[in-house]
Amino acid sequence: MAPDQSPPRVERALLSVFDKTGLIELGRGLVELGIELVASGGTATALREAGLAVVDVAELTQSPEMLGGRVKTLHPRIHGGILARRELAEDRADLESQSIGPIDLVVVNLYPFEATVSKPDVTFAEAIEKIDIGGPSMIRSAAKNQAHVGVLVEPDDYAGVLEELRAQGGLTETTRRRLALKAFRRTAAYDTAIQSWLAGQADEDVFPEWRGASLPLEQELRYGENPHQRAALYGHFLEAVSPLHGKALSYNNLVDVQAALALTLDFDPKLEAVVAILKHNTPCGVGAGSNPLDAYRRAFETDPDSPFGGIVICNRAFDAALAEEVDKIFTEVLVAPSFSDEALEILRKKKNRRLLSFDAAAIDRSELEWRRVYGGWLLQEPDATSEDLEGAKVVTQRKPSDEELRALQFGWRVVKHVKSNAVVFSGADGTLAIGGGSTSRLDAVHNASAKAARVGISLAGSALASDAFFPFADGLEMAVAAGARCVVQPGGSNRDGEVIEAADRLGIAMVFTGARHFRH
Repeated sequence: MAPDQSPPRVERALLSVFDKTGLIELGRGLVELGIELVASGGTATALREAGLAVVDVAELTQSPEMLGGRVKTLHPRIHGGILARRELAEDRADLESQSIGPIDLVVVNLYPFEATVSKPDVTFAEAIEKIDIGGPSMIRSAAKNQAHVGVLVEPDDYAGVLEELRAQGGLTETTRRRLALKAFRRTAAYDTAIQSWLAGQADEDVFPEWRGASLPLEQELRYGENPHQRAALYGHFLEAVSPLHGKALSYNNLVDVQAALALTLDFDPKLEAVVAILKHNTPCGVGAGSNPLDAYRRAFETDPDSPFGGIVICNRAFDAALAEEVDKIFTEVLVAPSFSDEALEILRKKKNRRLLSFDAAAIDRSELEWRRVYGGWLLQEPDATSEDLEGAKVVTQRKPSDEELRALQFGWRVVKHVKSNAVVFSGADGTLAIGGGSTSRLDAVHNASAKAARVGISLAGSALASDAFFPFADGLEMAVAAGARCVVQPGGSNRDGEVIEAADRLGIAMVFTGARHFRH
């Protein structure tokens, strides 16, 4: 459009909305501008009750609503008026021959399919009835003919459109294009929601021929992993995790919080208080106790250097005793199901510290995990295997004691959340040393034991958990030399026999789980 060309005037608007938010204000504003209103069903009724003149869709089409309202706007007099290209003589001739008037603005929002299927007791029939047909058809028609027609799918856009119409009598090309893009995104999200729900009802394979995802923007982030990278959060994360205090969450904060939640949810808060300290998306200490303070102290002792600037998460309410202890060092984010009033009073004194509460019941741990690759996406099921060692197989002559089994169980729960190659030395109620992100299992054992020695932690009598099998006996021998007296690992190496023989020679107990926990 040339800079000095006025936008095409809006003379007739079609309104058909389920959500009546802002409808009357929009209708009044359009009428004041001399724009004719055409509306269907409940939309027409609401506008008339507000004292506005409205032409019924049925009057325009000369066809009554049919099939209980399923067919109202699916008619040439509607779609012809929307789709006509005003610059084409043949299109104008078609409109004239059929006595069809152009429609310049389409205001439509859809049946609430997503809200309907989110109800736990929704029936299949109820869900099907909330699949909108006429609405998406009108939206797509208007968005396709964006050269001439404006389309509104969100009440938040009503005020801005009215302001532009008052100023110019029509909508600029920039505005029409922006609204059309938003419209196509809305219908894409709607169709994605429908196919996803139907796939679930059909018990379809988790990896169908086509997979779609459409997520709303929750918030833009200050930057990504580094300041030169832009970033944003999409989806519904903040429905399960609620910010209570502090600066806005960063990209790195969110990645760390996700890792913290995944680890914490593997422990039952009814059985014990568990506190984990994480840094750079991996745990640096995890402790359990009868109360959060004891659990935190055990977690902190694992690695006193790393908690500075990290994340602390507790599976029980954050109380005042824990708050006072945590407040002694700088932490980026504190996470718990809830915070006592006394804890909040202590922790809110540092204005930049983020405090988050989470609702475990609102977290779906069965969701597929997505990872970007050039030109596509990798999808996988979550690593949701049972962390209970009841099914593990003792492969050595010596069986682990009850206390050792508890320590093995604790370490096995934690090592799943450490970057591979990963090992965890642990006791029955906390980690003692963690080695992760290594390129060999020998390095993982060495790094963990070296850090323990540096901070003065004895590994004598500890349990060792390894996220994958020992390919050779040397890694096991190094762990035993550091103090491990029992080991849990998946097994499955061609040299399992050699590793078992070494364990028997060294007099330790070892169990195989049959499940690997790589985390790349």
